[in-house]
Amino acid sequence: MRDDLMAAGLEVFDRDGFEGATVAAIRARARASNGSFFHFFGSKRELAGTLFLEILQRYHAAMLTALDPSPSGRDGIGRLIRTHLDWVVNTRREARYLFEISRNEWSEAVRAAQRAQNARLTEAVERWRAPLIARGELAPMAPALFFAQTIGPAQIFCRAWLSGRDQTDPRVHADTFIACALRALVATKTD
Repeated sequence: MRDDLMAAGLEVFDRDGFEGATVAAIRARARASNGSFFHFFGSKRELAGTLFLEILQRYHAAMLTALDPSPSGRDGIGRLIRTHLDWVVNTRREARYLFEISRNEWSEAVRAAQRAQNARLTEAVERWRAPLIARGELAPMAPALFFAQTIGPAQIFCRAWLSGRDQTDPRVHADTFIACALRALVATKTD
């Protein structure tokens, strides 16, 4: 029943937004009683936060598959960008929820869990990146800047696609996103 409520929540949030979604609509979509809903979730906000964390975890897992086995810097950057684009397109509803809908203020418990998940992703990417920086293959920079340069431009375009402002499949632009990221992230050789 919990999975049914989570799936129904995602569908109702996608259709109605967080503010427009109601527990009654989620319960009706899941064919769940009021008692069943409140057995698993204390509120719509708790369901939304749980859903956010589970989708974030799946997104991070997908991104980490891009680095397994450990590719070169150029290949890894390309794989990260292509994986991001594929995940957004192939799981559009989840991507829309993660990047567009879930912008409400969560409880500190959700924010703390989000920070912990983000830290695990950062640590894994840094384990891949550190030897590449040491060999002079990738430019040294703070992890946040690395993520902004790698995923940032693709993410901005994906948000336009997710919101319907642009109809072009984001994957069409993968080579351009990769070329731009490589210019920013690959160490320049000085002789």
